[in-house]
Amino acid sequence: MDVNQWLVAGIFILTIGALVLSNRRPAFIFAMSSLALIASGQLSLGQLTHGLSNKGLITLVLLLLISQAIDKTALIKSIGHKLINKSYAQSFWRLFAVTFTSSALLNNTAIVASLTGPVKQNQRHLPSRLLIPLSYAAILGGTVTLVGTSTNLIVDSFLIENGHPGFEFWDFTLFGLTAGLLCGGLMYVLSPMLPKLEQPKDDYKQYLIEAEVDADSPLVGQSIEDNHLRNLPELFLVEVVREGHLISPVHPDLVLEAHDKLIFTGNVKRMDTLSHIPGLSIFAQTNGLLKENLTEVVISNRSWLINKTLKQANFRAVFDAAVVAIRREGEAVSGKLGEIPLQAGDNLLLATGADFQGRDNLTRNFFFVSEHQIQQKLSKNKDRLTVGGFLAAIALGAIGLIPLTTGLLVLLALLTLVGVLSGNEIRRQLPVNLIMVIVGALGLATALEQSGLLSQVTSLLMPLVNGGSPFLALVMVYLVTLLLTEMVTNNAAAALMFPFAWNLIQTMDYPVMPFALAIAFAASASFISPYGYQTNLLVFSAGRYRYLDFVKYGLPISALYSTVLLGLLKYWFEL
Repeated sequence: MDVNQWLVAGIFILTIGALVLSNRRPAFIFAMSSLALIASGQLSLGQLTHGLSNKGLITLVLLLLISQAIDKTALIKSIGHKLINKSYAQSFWRLFAVTFTSSALLNNTAIVASLTGPVKQNQRHLPSRLLIPLSYAAILGGTVTLVGTSTNLIVDSFLIENGHPGFEFWDFTLFGLTAGLLCGGLMYVLSPMLPKLEQPKDDYKQYLIEAEVDADSPLVGQSIEDNHLRNLPELFLVEVVREGHLISPVHPDLVLEAHDKLIFTGNVKRMDTLSHIPGLSIFAQTNGLLKENLTEVVISNRSWLINKTLKQANFRAVFDAAVVAIRREGEAVSGKLGEIPLQAGDNLLLATGADFQGRDNLTRNFFFVSEHQIQQKLSKNKDRLTVGGFLAAIALGAIGLIPLTTGLLVLLALLTLVGVLSGNEIRRQLPVNLIMVIVGALGLATALEQSGLLSQVTSLLMPLVNGGSPFLALVMVYLVTLLLTEMVTNNAAAALMFPFAWNLIQTMDYPVMPFALAIAFAASASFISPYGYQTNLLVFSAGRYRYLDFVKYGLPISALYSTVLLGLLKYWFEL
């Protein structure tokens, strides 16, 4: 090995070591490895930035941005709080079916993020009995199509970078669907192994939020239980105000009437859940003030609002703002928001009008704290356009009528034009960290190849694979990728392993597709460690699991998944 090869090998080993041992984000680690390659002359800036034009990367970015628009729709939220009922078996299979199916088309991390709240807040079953299955169902569903997980698109981007046409939309379906359904069955059989962990009371600062049942609401005449108002993510129905009378605690069998005031407490950032319940109105929303941002203020000790209610103060007219929620430190507040006497130090969450900032009475009455991002409910037409447009883009791409990237780009422009997404939202949600990982990994692969290091490694491996069947080489590539996934992350594992597999394929004249699929599937197969996949990390903290909880439950699932996939790849490609 010459000096250049030693330099590249050292940077590669340090990159893996940092991914395994350090707490730094993969984006930072790949950025540092790219900087080291450029500084040492092993990679040019042009070669590095060339990765930004990769078609697979562009498709992935467009999918992630559009998934933000999908998350605004009622598609997931409307069913999320209806999945859990008295039967654990029914709850398990409902959750699995919805998560598995939706993750095949939508970003599976976003699916888990949307459903974690309803699962965590359900009153029927311990969240620890459902959250790991939720994550695993999303992982399995993500492997069914090209767009189900970022891992598939990362491997696709490497194929395209190396002159291969890349994956077709359905190339994963036979393998992912078979392995996913079989693993789903095993997950249910092994569900008694899931831990029974009690959830502590949420310790976030809770606001009091009021919503009114409309006169023509479909909620009228049905009980709290039937309307699924006890399973809202991070929101708790604590009181009902009916014709001036306070009903508390709220019994599940209480039948709602028109104009009931429902008093919730919880996380205001999840207030958009209320907006998606038909026939339920938040005051600021009906008055046209509920925007993307809410302003949080504290009532000053010099304010004339002290000891007055919002109605008495004529708050809406005086400040051009509506109080969406109230929080009081050290003391519980109760009843309708408009009838609570205000005190110095009360936190108010305000939906503000156009004239709010111009009022000259603000500094005397309030201390400004911060702004809270909320999601605005889409109109029915925008909701249909978002979901229908996405399904149309996927369908047209799947049948090859138009390129998937083109369809997604047109859809993103259309959603921006009609106001479903704003320019600020797109800038905020741009997946910069993931872009840095992919571009950095592509650059590292380029350096490995042009330094000759890949050829050196392949020469060392030749005695192990020469004379053997391609299937043995496939198993070796799969297992190494699987090990990397559990040690680092799914995206990093795919990015690090592909260059070596590609060189092996070219040297030994092996078929490309089974090896590319093996890397994609193995990089998604994180069932043993909570750190290998984003969805595992989401439920790891939400369920208060221990590391061993994943090992005990996930090890047999990982074994079945790997056995089924490797067997299918061997049979289908006649290895």
